[in-house]
Amino acid sequence: MPKLPADDIDFILSRTEPLWEEMRENRLFLTGGTGFFGCWLVESFLAANTRFALNAQVTLLSRSPKAFREKCPYLASDPALSFVEGDVRDFQFPEGDYPFIIHAATEASARLIAEKPLQMLSTVIDGTKRTLDFAVSHGTRKFLLTSSGAVYGEQPAAMSHIAEDYAGAPNPLDPGSVYSEGKRASELLCAVYGADHAIECKIARCFAFVGPHLPLDTHFAVGNFLRDAMRGEVIRVNGDGTPKRSYMYAADLAVWLWTLLFLAKPMDALNVGSDQVVSIADLAKVVSDTIGSGAGIHIMRQATVDTPIRQYVPNVDKAALQLGLRREISLQEAIRRTAAWHGYSIKTETL
Repeated sequence: MPKLPADDIDFILSRTEPLWEEMRENRLFLTGGTGFFGCWLVESFLAANTRFALNAQVTLLSRSPKAFREKCPYLASDPALSFVEGDVRDFQFPEGDYPFIIHAATEASARLIAEKPLQMLSTVIDGTKRTLDFAVSHGTRKFLLTSSGAVYGEQPAAMSHIAEDYAGAPNPLDPGSVYSEGKRASELLCAVYGADHAIECKIARCFAFVGPHLPLDTHFAVGNFLRDAMRGEVIRVNGDGTPKRSYMYAADLAVWLWTLLFLAKPMDALNVGSDQVVSIADLAKVVSDTIGSGAGIHIMRQATVDTPIRQYVPNVDKAALQLGLRREISLQEAIRRTAAWHGYSIKTETL
């Protein structure tokens, strides 16, 4: 995998520079460091460590450090990075204090939810408990959980943007809710541990994202659309194209996560994502127009008038009011940068 664009790293560091002094001479423990979120967090951490001469260290929990070294050798060779090999549910604790922890393990794998729901549930809940136990015994002051907007359950059709005070929930009798219910339980664990111990637990309820390191061959619509468009193939929309989503670029995401870790209120949750609404059909068109490959769009099903439109869009007013956070990179620019990172050259006139 290539390095992240220098412009993206500069963007992240310029907006988080005042925060990094707290990390000086300290250590961060990161779970999920080989995933989409993790790659952005590791690379931006190491860049900040070098640029601001922090003399900080990051320890990355990974089931396969070898795979990470092969994927990102330019990161793995940094002396500020070390590894703990193991599963998030039962990993061996490294020695020493870790004042900061980001628990970003367990991505929303539709395949794992469908094929091994108990494994997904165990990984989310037991992994969070194991990481919190590590925090309690290793001097952690600030703990950030990357939760999910899935904790709200299905967004009501009449609600354009879902806010943190919405008391909805997934269906606990649906096996497909294992990820959502696991994240709800993880948030509760953070609340319990935060109340019983001197740990500031912060919750990032993450929605949908796009950027380098996002898989192009799983259930993420924007990744699949990018893959098809860059190949010059027809973009296939599985469904009627009416569901509404929003997509934040990963550089914005990294800014928000670092800001939450350092500045968010403890025992609180904040939505993380874009509030720019786009239907899946329109997303396909934005991808097609931005890539400019001439790829057509094929919507697999006809929309029906009496079917409620499904939505998954956050209200992010709380992040703006409390922390001054806002989405800065547009969806079109996010798609352009992601394609460029994959080596796809976009003609200027398509923008």
